[in-house]
Amino acid sequence: MTQSANRYSQLIEAIFLARYQEGANEVTFERSDIAITAERLGIQLPKNLGDILYTFRYRNALPESITEKAPPGSEWIIRPAGRARYTIALTASAAIQPSAILVETKILDATPGVIARYALNDEQSLLARLRYNRLIDIFTGLTCYSLQNHLRTTVRGLGQVETDEVYVGIDKRGVHYVLPVQAKGGRDKIGVVQIEQDMAVCEIKFPGLICRPIATQFMDANLIALFELERTETGIGVSAEKHYRLVNTQDLTVAELQAYQRRSA
Repeated sequence: MTQSANRYSQLIEAIFLARYQEGANEVTFERSDIAITAERLGIQLPKNLGDILYTFRYRNALPESITEKAPPGSEWIIRPAGRARYTIALTASAAIQPSAILVETKILDATPGVIARYALNDEQSLLARLRYNRLIDIFTGLTCYSLQNHLRTTVRGLGQVETDEVYVGIDKRGVHYVLPVQAKGGRDKIGVVQIEQDMAVCEIKFPGLICRPIATQFMDANLIALFELERTETGIGVSAEKHYRLVNTQDLTVAELQAYQRRSA
């Protein structure tokens, strides 16, 4: 574990254990508690306190001293609970990660050469590839348009939230949809909290549109996983998943195209 990750683990562990009571489903704390705890433990804080929370929401697992207190089939996640306020809450286990056995679909890469040359393996690069290759359209079967990226707003009970990109879509009947997209590059994880926030934003900002939340992640430099999610009785679930590999013309054969024709939808 890196030195930063170790410091972060000590902080979140101390905050949780100081407030946890046996059988509790959530532990609430303030952003200011991070600085107070760091001073008590003699831990040097990063310049950006948010990096501590981001680390455990999207990158690293919470310390074992916390995870071991979750009953079977459940896990602890960090949710925003208002301005500068957070909750470490129990939820049904719902890791959103690409299936290891799902087949790939090759798509001719329409990314402009200058973008491909300088793109990094991060969220912005991923969002650009989705747009240039119209992967949201292909995945959903809708005609989609990018409305805004990095939409920031405040949601009652959650505080300030951010959606990586928002698309609006139209189907063949003329029905309108809103598609919030969460993108992850590298080793970051797609969290159910992000999807819950996206759905809350759509309920407030686009109440007349049908919300279809999308998550996406690089599996490697040219392989992109796409998920459609929905709310179920047990929490957020994956309703559809596809893996698209961006290729050059010579890398897509006639035999592969014929095989796609035989696939079910």
